[in-house]
Amino acid sequence: MKTFYQHLMTFRGMKVPDEKCKLAEGVFRDHDFPKHSDDYNEISDYLEWNSPFPDALRTFDEVWDSYHNR
Repeated sequence: MKTFYQHLMTFRGMKVPDEKCKLAEGVFRDHDFPKHSDDYNEISDYLEWNSPFPDALRTFDEVWDSYHNR
């Protein structure tokens, strides 16, 4: 099973970047992101303190939903 980080990385490199792509790119460049975590609260708390852009938490929730509904 893929980690959340691995799932998020599938949104990198889009020709027309959207918010999910921006989140993936920001997390990719953040060496402190909890890459091996699948804990919603841990990742959400991390992004709350280290948000790569203003709506990153809303975007995180969308990606999290797609991660659990695959």
